[in-house]
Amino acid sequence: MTFTLPDLPYAHDALQPFMSKETLEFHHDKHHQAYVTNGNNAIKGTEFEGKSLEEIVKASHGKNAPVFNNAGQHYNHLHFWKWMKPNGGGAIPGALEKAIIESFGSVEKMKEDFVAAGVGQFGSGWAWLEVKGGKIAVSKTPNGESPLVNGASPILGCDVWEHSYYIDYRNRRPDYLKAFLESLVNWEYVAEMYDAAAKS
Repeated sequence: MTFTLPDLPYAHDALQPFMSKETLEFHHDKHHQAYVTNGNNAIKGTEFEGKSLEEIVKASHGKNAPVFNNAGQHYNHLHFWKWMKPNGGGAIPGALEKAIIESFGSVEKMKEDFVAAGVGQFGSGWAWLEVKGGKIAVSKTPNGESPLVNGASPILGCDVWEHSYYIDYRNRRPDYLKAFLESLVNWEYVAEMYDAAAKS
């Protein structure tokens, strides 16, 4: 398959004031486009041609860095844009909320752990909610890795590369992570991914 850059599911200025138009113009239009372009170039003539994105991410991990780095980031960002929405945050759909409480004890504990994972990720990377062994857990990964390469299913990810937040928050990564959870997350999409992961 050839990677293509999808349009954002909302206008570039739709996530303000929590994520600016300028951030989305750079992050989506330039950074994500670069992963698409470089990924397509890296895959040409390799055994990864014709495979699905998830297959490429899993098969290239630890074997082909140029393919993995770009395919991994393309996968992460395809979902990242959908994990946010205007007027996000708010109520979590019932079945997902129940599963979060079963796994963490409370929604607040999950959010604390998620922020701590994102703050504690040294350098570039991601904070995650993942499903592994039927339970929801928090994890963090460096660079373009995701729970996919660790035998888990990602259901929510927050990009903590500096290009994701530096225009809006400078060095205040904790504030960015809190704003993401409280004002940007599209919990309906997280619930869709949770349902799919719980069935698989």
